Amino acid sequence: MKIVVTNDDGIDAPGLASLLEVAERFGEVYVVAPAEEHSSGGHRVTVKDPIRVEQLGRTRFRVHGTPADCARLALAELVPDATWLVSGINEGGNLGADVYMSGTVAAAREAALMGSGAVAISHYIRRGIPLDWRLAESRGELVLARLLASPPPSGAYWNVNLPHVPGECPLVECPLDPSAMQVRFRREGDGYVYGGSYQERPRRSGTDVETCFGGAITMTQLSL
Repeated sequence: MKIVVTNDDGIDAPGLASLLEVAERFGEVYVVAPAEEHSSGGHRVTVKDPIRVEQLGRTRFRVHGTPADCARLALAELVPDATWLVSGINEGGNLGADVYMSGTVAAAREAALMGSGAVAISHYIRRGIPLDWRLAESRGELVLARLLASPPPSGAYWNVNLPHVPGECPLVECPLDPSAMQVRFRREGDGYVYGGSYQERPRRSGTDVETCFGGAITMTQLSL
């Protein structure tokens, strides 16, 4: 099986290196990732200007475009016979309403639109605690072992979030939390800076936000 990996933190991000380490246990992996960070960039695509692509090796491509551009180029031109595209591992959660802003999720959504199997994997971060990327890899392997063993869902894709807790944790399939994010700002000079708290965001019982915050790996299937 051929697998494309991408992200929105940029091709040199540690989360992408961890995802590559995991994905290589399941098939032949191609990296098609953005040259720069595009966090919270949503599903923006480039349609008027040329998208420069640098081939860094037989299976590694640096794209001067967005995460959704990477998905498009990978599946239309660079690796058209890929079965799956996996985006991540994002350094920060993409839970609930985050999926509408996330470049990580946008890459997976674009892949699903193009008929590919697609998974977005993100890592929720608790304040003041460093990420353990080795632990993230072991959890990512659990996720991919489960999802890649089945045919890609038609008209849908997976959004996965890893919790920031030590030790073993369960794998839970749950719905997306529809709660709006806290929208508040603080004034700085003649501008405004977003001041919402991710950890204190509203949440509904049984959904991905509460479940991941509670220490489980969440898997949410999203429809196109």
